[in-house]
Amino acid sequence: MHDYYKNVILSKNNLILAIINKATNKHIGNVSLQDIDFINRCAEYAIIIGDKGSWGKGVGKDASRLIIDHGFRALNLHRIYCGTSDDNLGMQKLADYLGFVKEGVARQSMFKNGAYRNSILYGLLADQWKR
Repeated sequence: MHDYYKNVILSKNNLILAIINKATNKHIGNVSLQDIDFINRCAEYAIIIGDKGSWGKGVGKDASRLIIDHGFRALNLHRIYCGTSDDNLGMQKLADYLGFVKEGVARQSMFKNGAYRNSILYGLLADQWKR
């Protein structure tokens, strides 16, 4: 596990940040830009909030806006993309809220809870980002 964290910290192609509840100082999730490609200027966005008590309170929106803005402004990315399973309505709503455009469906691309699920693929371009 130590090597994993060392590689994450030293990586120039992954930016993984903790989401901390300011009131409790508790780690409630992570937000990231992964597989950052500086030649093609794109990266994959991901978020997980494991603390269910923090769901629906705008935490994901705030953390997502910050890291996406950082990707476009500081890292000079042209495109940020993400994907989610077709039953993850919360992530689909978040992607829509952030301005991501649905680009396609990868049929039966993930095995979840004993069944194959479709992945919904989203993309966001720098000139579409609502700052």
